[in-house]
Amino acid sequence: MPTYNLKVNGKLHTVEVESDTPLLWVLRDHIDLVGTKFGCGIAQCGACTVHIDGVATRSCVTTVSRLQGSEIVTIEGLSENGNHPVQAAWKEIDVPQCGYCQAGQIMTASAFLENNPNPNKSEIRSAMKDNLCRCASYNSIEKAIEVAASKIK
Repeated sequence: MPTYNLKVNGKLHTVEVESDTPLLWVLRDHIDLVGTKFGCGIAQCGACTVHIDGVATRSCVTTVSRLQGSEIVTIEGLSENGNHPVQAAWKEIDVPQCGYCQAGQIMTASAFLENNPNPNKSEIRSAMKDNLCRCASYNSIEKAIEVAASKIK
C-alpha cells in the first residue's frame, strides 16, 4: 500500500492508504480530524469542504494521491481558538441549528472572503449556492458572512 506525506493544519502526517482513498476518510479515519463531515459522497452538498492550497475543495471526491505537496486546512486548523472572523460571526449571528453542514459552510465562506473581502449579497449567494443546509439557515449564513466581511475590513 502506498505511503503519503500530507501537510494538514500545518503539521506533517504520514498515512498508508490506497491511492484512490478520498481525503475525507484520510482526515477522519487516519488523522482523527472529524470536524469535516460526510454528507453525500459526490461533491454535491459541501459538508466535507476543506481548503487545499487556499481553495475550498470537496474532500469526499479528492483522492489522497493528488495531494502531495499541498497545504490542507480543515475546520480544526482554520484558527487555533475558533476566533477566525467567520467563526466569530457564526457565533455572533447564532447560525447553527443542527450544525451538521456548518464546518463546510464556514470553510467555503472563509475561502470566499479571502478572495473577496467586501462582497455584496449577490456575490455571497453565488459563492454559497452549492453548500446545502438541511435546516435552511441560509439567511443566517448570509448575514454571518456579511458580519465576517465587516470584521475582516
